[in-house]
Amino acid sequence: MAGSTRTRKSSGGAGSTRRLVIVESPTKARKIASYLGSNFVVESSRGHIRDLPRGAADVPAKFKGQAWARLGVDVDHDFEPLYVVSADKKSLVTELKEALKDVDELYLATDGDREGEAIAWHLLETLKPKVPVRRMVFHEITESAIQAAAANPRDLDQDLVDAQETRRILDRLYGYEVSPVLWKKVMPKLSAGRVQSVATRLVVERERERMKFVSASYWDISAQMDAGADATPRQFGARLVAVDGTRLATGRDFGSDGKLTGKADVVVLDEAQARAIAAGLENAPVKVASVEEKPYSRKPYAPFMTSTLQQEAGRKLRFSADRTMRTAQKLYENGYITYMRTDSTTLSETAINAARTQATDLYGAQYVSPQPRQYNRKVKNAQEAHEAIRPAGEVFRTPGQVAAELDSDEFKLYEMIWQRTIASQMADARGNTTSVRIQGRAATGQEVTFAASGRTITFAGFLKAYVETVDAEAGGESDDAESRLPQLVKDQDLTIAELSADGHTTSPPSRYTEPSLIKTMEELGIGRPSTYSSIISTIQDRGYVWKKGAALVPSWVAFAVVGLLEVHFGRLVDYDFTAALEDELDGIAAGRQQRTTWLSGFYFGGSVGPDGSIGRSGGLKKLVGSGVEDIDPREVNSIPLFSDAEGRTVVVRVGRFGPYLEREVDGAAQRANLPDDLPPDELTAEIAEKLFSTPQEGRSLGTDPVSGNEIVAKEGRFGPYVTEVLPEPSENGTSKAKAPKPRTGSLFKSMSLDTVTLDDALKLLSLPRVVGKDPETGAEITAQNGRYGPYLKKGTDSRSLADESQIFTVTLEEALKIYAEPKKRGRSAAAAPPLRELGNDPVSGKPMVIKDGRFGPYVTDGEANASLRKTDSVETITDERAAELLAEKRAKGPVKKKAPAKKPAAKKPAAAKKAPAKSKS
Repeated sequence: MAGSTRTRKSSGGAGSTRRLVIVESPTKARKIASYLGSNFVVESSRGHIRDLPRGAADVPAKFKGQAWARLGVDVDHDFEPLYVVSADKKSLVTELKEALKDVDELYLATDGDREGEAIAWHLLETLKPKVPVRRMVFHEITESAIQAAAANPRDLDQDLVDAQETRRILDRLYGYEVSPVLWKKVMPKLSAGRVQSVATRLVVERERERMKFVSASYWDISAQMDAGADATPRQFGARLVAVDGTRLATGRDFGSDGKLTGKADVVVLDEAQARAIAAGLENAPVKVASVEEKPYSRKPYAPFMTSTLQQEAGRKLRFSADRTMRTAQKLYENGYITYMRTDSTTLSETAINAARTQATDLYGAQYVSPQPRQYNRKVKNAQEAHEAIRPAGEVFRTPGQVAAELDSDEFKLYEMIWQRTIASQMADARGNTTSVRIQGRAATGQEVTFAASGRTITFAGFLKAYVETVDAEAGGESDDAESRLPQLVKDQDLTIAELSADGHTTSPPSRYTEPSLIKTMEELGIGRPSTYSSIISTIQDRGYVWKKGAALVPSWVAFAVVGLLEVHFGRLVDYDFTAALEDELDGIAAGRQQRTTWLSGFYFGGSVGPDGSIGRSGGLKKLVGSGVEDIDPREVNSIPLFSDAEGRTVVVRVGRFGPYLEREVDGAAQRANLPDDLPPDELTAEIAEKLFSTPQEGRSLGTDPVSGNEIVAKEGRFGPYVTEVLPEPSENGTSKAKAPKPRTGSLFKSMSLDTVTLDDALKLLSLPRVVGKDPETGAEITAQNGRYGPYLKKGTDSRSLADESQIFTVTLEEALKIYAEPKKRGRSAAAAPPLRELGNDPVSGKPMVIKDGRFGPYVTDGEANASLRKTDSVETITDERAAELLAEKRAKGPVKKKAPAKKPAAKKPAAAKKAPAKSKS
């Protein structure tokens, strides 16, 4: 069994107790087993062993006729869930039941949070052990922690189980009730989710702000002041802040409409005024009007909890939230850090002592806080208290000590966690800030005031160990940044060494990045920090959000979905109501709410939640069921943008095959394709006109001298391409289905619609190009262009080419030389060479490779194939992540192919003993 540490029953005394310990992962099982004695058998459940049915095919035959079967929740009988053992876990369940026969006690040692408690409960319900069962909980995998947990087990916490199961049932009800509305009114296969829809709304709202934003212009003057030869530094920068005593406008004085907010008395300089003042200050005397110095101190940052770890790893390491949590999971399971899903910033006394000791050894006693620091901050809707994320053990291992044991991602994350933990027990950083005002009079007679500020760090304190990274999108100054000013005194004469009139424009609010979206969700109390990673992955996988660099950009489909939900189901995406929902679910975890009563109130309506909540407004079923037929799909899928030069409204329509532009011209609709990679806020009136001016029928390049067909270049949903225009078939001719298809060819990366020529097009349409025949086998070798680049093909054997130009130049001799190079891995029948080679899959034991498939890159071990998610990168995916994708694919079971029609066979009665039963609390 994968992850098994089973050994033969020891020949201990008659009083020895044999225990089976079940954890979630094979890695965790192996690590824990090394700390327990021979009387412990440690097995892995490999995650969840059962769940609500994924589809109709998963519903047992005895329940298929029930009205609630599609939900997997019997809403009329206490919201009883129907749980089904995953197809790939059935043999595992059998093995675990066999293991139970040889032991005296069962220890459920899944993670110590709600989800871990629920997994333990599912194991209990499925295995139905006849031996005593205890719950074994720990928050780090070290010898002392594991042995202490084994010596002090507890009972299963049913309140935590109820809280997690209520969330699972709630999310199923939400998704299965709301998603069909999106299928009918927007497009098929869309999904809605209790948290994912609200997260998508945040990203859409930010893009709307950017689209509505009107930029404002203002000017000021920057100067280099000279304090004289004896000053250090001699020159320093200053900026004009006032004219004749009135403050100059800066960006914060303007609203999103480009106008002054009216809250302050300011003067706005234009270019002419700024240049005139700058010219009038040439050789003008200036002097120091005031000098203000203040001491400052900065306290250390709190140790990491889940949300701050994801944010900082995103900023500092450029990790996605998903990548951060996968790496942290590995560090935890291998005993390097404490449990990584936590809302607490508290450190144990042992950890505080370890951090203080290590900080003293590394930096000296003067850099350590006089008193131990404890951080008791907890986020809104915090989950049950755990310790902060820190290095594991009573003595922390330095990054240098673990470097040889960790891969690159693991080392970077461990180092960051270690540094942050050590820094949390160090002394405050101290320094001085200086603010200087400099005044003078321009030749124009205007009195001007310049400002300069400086900051010096006199004692680095915790900054010696760790400095938090500033968000690249939001900007700002890091805590260790210094800007020095010379020693200045009031009335000191200065000279102006350099002047520059500078123009500025206000900027729209920055798009969310993963770190800033997590921060906002945490502040609003939306979702749980432990789920932020999966939420962000989901909204990208569903096509609601895509990335431009680090920025999160909403798709037009997201605009349509969010618009529908806001107008017709506003409470479902209301930030306050969503946060209040978390409070209510926490009440179930704390035992203040009864699970069934709450679910009934939420779904059918009742006295649950604050005034105006879903429950008090009639319940989810009534909210979704009423008025759906009155929703106008055309209105929902039309996003007005602006008016063109002739006052015609330009809208984006979201169609079943993607978004497109539309406006009415002379009573008829004019349409244009929208490139997939064009962010909504960059779709200006000028770009719209350019897209409208590109004919739907394409740009004619000329006529193919051989076929006589017109050749056109078009912009398609998946990029520019060339094609031929075939003559319309005659009415008495062949059917449309049997009519010849036009040749098409995607433009090379070096080509564009504006410059592609007829010769270029004919070359593209001539592909695939026959290079020659293999003299040994007689097989034809062709050169062609694919989604992921140019390649050679001989039968079913494909090899990549270095660049697109080789498609037309590669010779038979060169092609044979490429084919003479053996493949390192993979079967000879592979459709393409691997994009990347990985290690062995822990289940099959076979090598894993990343390949290029028809629908994008996928991982395979030769037995199972699993597509990479949008958040996975071919270059950075790890062996563990690849194995995880394959495991998920196996859990879903084989894809069922539609069988040919045949005479129905007599039905066999379902074996009652094999039909999964409904869960009984």
